[in-house]
Amino acid sequence: MERTNEGERLPAGPAHVRAVTPGRPAPGGPAGPGRPDGPGALTPADEERRRGVRRMKAIATGALLLMATVFALATWAEHAGAGAWTGYVAAAAEAGMVGALADWFAVTALFRHPMGLPIPHTAIIPTKKDQLGRSLGDFVGENFLSSDVVRARLRGVGIGARLGEWLGRPENADRVTAELSTALRGALTVLRDADVQAVVSEAITRRATAREVAPGLGTMLEKIVADGGHRRVVDLVCARAAEWLGEHGDSVMDAVAGGAPGWTPRFVDRKVGERVYRELLRFVTEMRDMPDHPARGAVDRFLTDFAADLRSDPDTRARVERLKNETLARHEVQDLIASVWGAVRSMLVAAAEDEHSELRVRARTALLSLGKRLAADGRLRGKVDGWVEGAAVHLVTTYRDEITSLISETVAGWDAEHTSRKIEAHIGRDLQFIRINGTVVGSLAGLAIHTVARLLGA
Repeated sequence: MERTNEGERLPAGPAHVRAVTPGRPAPGGPAGPGRPDGPGALTPADEERRRGVRRMKAIATGALLLMATVFALATWAEHAGAGAWTGYVAAAAEAGMVGALADWFAVTALFRHPMGLPIPHTAIIPTKKDQLGRSLGDFVGENFLSSDVVRARLRGVGIGARLGEWLGRPENADRVTAELSTALRGALTVLRDADVQAVVSEAITRRATAREVAPGLGTMLEKIVADGGHRRVVDLVCARAAEWLGEHGDSVMDAVAGGAPGWTPRFVDRKVGERVYRELLRFVTEMRDMPDHPARGAVDRFLTDFAADLRSDPDTRARVERLKNETLARHEVQDLIASVWGAVRSMLVAAAEDEHSELRVRARTALLSLGKRLAADGRLRGKVDGWVEGAAVHLVTTYRDEITSLISETVAGWDAEHTSRKIEAHIGRDLQFIRINGTVVGSLAGLAIHTVARLLGA
């Protein structure tokens, strides 16, 4: 047997030496959970707690030695005829020793075999470590991760009210806006442009291909014509056509003359060209200046008929679909769709970096508004509390087994001896008070029993 610095006797041998030698790994292989340099290793705070435990052990052991010394002196004095009082002192000291030894055994049995003897139901923590881990996991799952407990706790916290009060402060809204901007920039930086462009292009193309556009175009065109929205386009076309004809009269006359038969005289071709030009210019000018020109009515009727065909004529709809698919298949269109992401990304990054950008200003305003609404609107607070409770309950009920298994598996992965030491470092100091109290209570009980026995004997 050898005595450790905690004052307990442990079995000597290579295994014990390896377990307590600083800087050497515990038996069983390399570092891992519960080993000196693993997750279950003693931290500097644990070492400080262990020093406190050793001090309390020394005090408790000192109390036991004091009781033994007093018992020896009182017994000697009783045999030397010092008086009846020595019997009372001896009885108190004897009972104090018994109480101290009994509580020493009980406290020591939690963490190791007392005096190294394999007494049944001792070294409870090292031998029952895995069972304790499972019990701890079950206890946490049943008492902390149940839906009723989570709902009651969150309902008592009042998430909606606290969130409203917190967001209602401008400095907090600024902080949240800044954090969201940082997160947005980080996300945009991490994303690969090629991947996002491919996804965007595929999504837009698939959606456009799967949906027939002709009926929608027909409905939109019909509404535009009914509201007279197309008239501005007609006005613009007529004005531009009149300007062009006024500037390019020679080109029109040359085109007409160039299309005349070869056997006609040149001056005749010239006259015909001039006549055609004047008629075209007159027609376009009248159409530009006369809102009720017959040609405008013809345009209205054409657009109305075309809108109806887009909605109901199978041939027209089929031709529009073919044109749509051919247009989407062109490389230029695909490149344009892919470039949308680059433009959006640049815009978002710039807006996120600029504290005075419209995006950040609107986000800050929205957060402040949300905070004020939460503070003033009880129904909205109730909805927020319900959402938070529902989300928390879903997470707890869905992942409760994973959480409890994490506890039990983590404890199971710890080294038994280091687990015992770690637990003892946390609660051992309080347990030494049990030894001290046992010494004091045992002494008082022994004194009381001896007194009663003397009184009854008298």
